[in-house]
Amino acid sequence: MTRIFSVPFGRGTAKFTAPPWACVASVETRAFPAAAEPCQTIARALANPIGCAPLSVLAQGKRNVCIAVTDATRLCPDHLLVPPMLRELDLAGVPTTSVTILVAVGTHRKSTDQEKREKLGDDIVDRYQVIDHDPYNPDELRDSGVSIDGVPVFLSRYVLEADLVLATGRVEPHQYAGYSGGGKTVAIGCAAEPVIGHTHGPAMLDRPGVRLGVLNGNPFQEAVREVAAAAHVAFVANCVLDADGRLVAAGYGSPAKVQDLLAQTAKQMYVAAIPGQVDIAVAGVGYPKDQNAYQASRAASYLQYAPTPVVRSGGVIIVPAACPEGPGEGVGEQRFFAAMTGEEGRAAFLARVRAGDFQPGEQRAYIMAQILDDVTVIFAGAADPGPLNAMGFQTAAGLKEAWQMAGAIAGVPATALVVPHALLTMPVVTPAVHLGSPGND
Repeated sequence: MTRIFSVPFGRGTAKFTAPPWACVASVETRAFPAAAEPCQTIARALANPIGCAPLSVLAQGKRNVCIAVTDATRLCPDHLLVPPMLRELDLAGVPTTSVTILVAVGTHRKSTDQEKREKLGDDIVDRYQVIDHDPYNPDELRDSGVSIDGVPVFLSRYVLEADLVLATGRVEPHQYAGYSGGGKTVAIGCAAEPVIGHTHGPAMLDRPGVRLGVLNGNPFQEAVREVAAAAHVAFVANCVLDADGRLVAAGYGSPAKVQDLLAQTAKQMYVAAIPGQVDIAVAGVGYPKDQNAYQASRAASYLQYAPTPVVRSGGVIIVPAACPEGPGEGVGEQRFFAAMTGEEGRAAFLARVRAGDFQPGEQRAYIMAQILDDVTVIFAGAADPGPLNAMGFQTAAGLKEAWQMAGAIAGVPATALVVPHALLTMPVVTPAVHLGSPGND
């Protein structure tokens, strides 16, 4: 019987059958029970904060509160996490006019009004000041008085001028930080370019320990926590979601303690053992990460920056993503595009960045240039293939054509792995593991 595979595509799915020459396995995140009543789960977590006093106590006497929330590229249920915090602030006597909700866009584009409403709900957007962080406006930045490896820590003035800083986030695998969450929404999403450049430059990314799924001994994570401490992030709301975006766990409290605890659940869910490297992988992305190539290309880099690269040298990664925004519309995304298409060429670009000549946004090009030196990446279903081709990616109209191209490049017969949620599932090569009888049977 022919096996039918399904991967996310936009807000829906794309189904396909693998060709008969491919021996195919599929790995998913481990099924954990989703919260039957998400609001009750969140309420219990808020009532039992981890590692600090309750928010109602922390908020006493505060008159300038900043809540940093995730931007539109992060699938994080801020509409569930933020309202209970606002109620606690209200009970503590903090006026609505004293609360700023800061969208942590980092160097990505500003969020639209519709995106803010989708993330937070109409009531919050209508009642509270909801604004985007601007890392390029010096009037919007302040010096924390702290430096990391000699780099001054400049952050949003809304953060540094607040007398209480809160943040949301999702704890999931992160290529550099090991796991996201904790104080990262503030430390990166609300930082100035020098901070983002330092944490995302090759001097940091090439250091041992800066790996997917690694928290302890991770220099990137340590820097994030130092910046979060400089920003006086007092209280976070973090969550773990399953592959369908349903709430599995939530935690409120001290940034590092909440992140560490939820990362234990995330690790159990997201790590999947595979017996060896494969010739071809299909790396699913889905909304919102598949809106542009900057974000969607993470699917390939997550597979190749696993402890052992999932696809062998000379193999192929297929990324089903329409990328309606092309390479991306923010400053960081445009720098990514420029670096990937520059006249200097890939080798000269890598040498320049390693020499320290680097701008935030180019780190995605730095990672992807190295990956493209090792494997071929095919985007399937791109709305406009032109910019993707210009960046060195191959494109296919759909998954059927992408498989044909992959077979011609990798050779047949071929081993293949389908990872429907490549930004969540971490395939770890474990030779003793057997995946059964994959493929067309």
